[in-house]
Amino acid sequence: MPASTFPPAIQTIIDEFIPICRKIAGDQPYAISVGGSLGKGTWDHHSDVDFRLFTDQRVAWPNENPDLWADCYAGMARWKERGVNIDGIWSRSVAEIDADLARWFNGDNQPVDMVWTIWGYHILTDINNQFVIEDPYGIIAAWKSRLSVYPPALKRTILEKKLASLRYWRTDYHYAHKVERGDVVFLAGLTAKLVHEMIEILFALNETYYVGDGSNLTFVEKFKVAPENFSQRVRAVLYPQGQNALYAQCSGLAELVDEVITLADI
Repeated sequence: MPASTFPPAIQTIIDEFIPICRKIAGDQPYAISVGGSLGKGTWDHHSDVDFRLFTDQRVAWPNENPDLWADCYAGMARWKERGVNIDGIWSRSVAEIDADLARWFNGDNQPVDMVWTIWGYHILTDINNQFVIEDPYGIIAAWKSRLSVYPPALKRTILEKKLASLRYWRTDYHYAHKVERGDVVFLAGLTAKLVHEMIEILFALNETYYVGDGSNLTFVEKFKVAPENFSQRVRAVLYPQGQNALYAQCSGLAELVDEVITLADI
């Protein structure tokens, strides 16, 4: 997303936080970006502003050096009074990111468990969807260059793990019994899990980095490789209606699973 397309308030916030980020970075190589929906280009009036600060060496956290972060928190408070949430500045070292990228490039795609994300934190997603504000040392540019080719090992691992889960649940008798019993808590959880796994498979098949918890279907709708009317059918299985809703949910989910497996096996 070009900076010129940002709403004026967002651009004002970015301009205001650039010197704050520089101050936190200190006298060392750094890069400043925004992630989340702004980075992905899916921003709307509900979105917050997620700043990222990448530095050569680790910087002190707010609890370690409150004075260093005072301007950041003051700015967040001012904008909150105006109805805009700034989700702080997430500072991370270059070495930390390099290590995580290497792990994922080698096929170890285990997301990091974070309280603020349902399905875990995906490092490749985060880095790939950063909108660069300042990168004078080419830190983010180097990462994005590495990400320009979708890692074959990552694709292979995602397909192996997620397809194994789909195949298991597709014919598991526990699932059928839960439908017969009307166990809505179990079925809600399992349906969400399998939908999520299908989405991750489709991202891998289209060699696109998974975008995280938000706006999945916005991206899937543009994929060349995907079941027909996937988004509409996903919404139907996640929010079943009618007297036999749970049976319809099960059959609709099974049809989607079969089609995704077929696509992956081609």
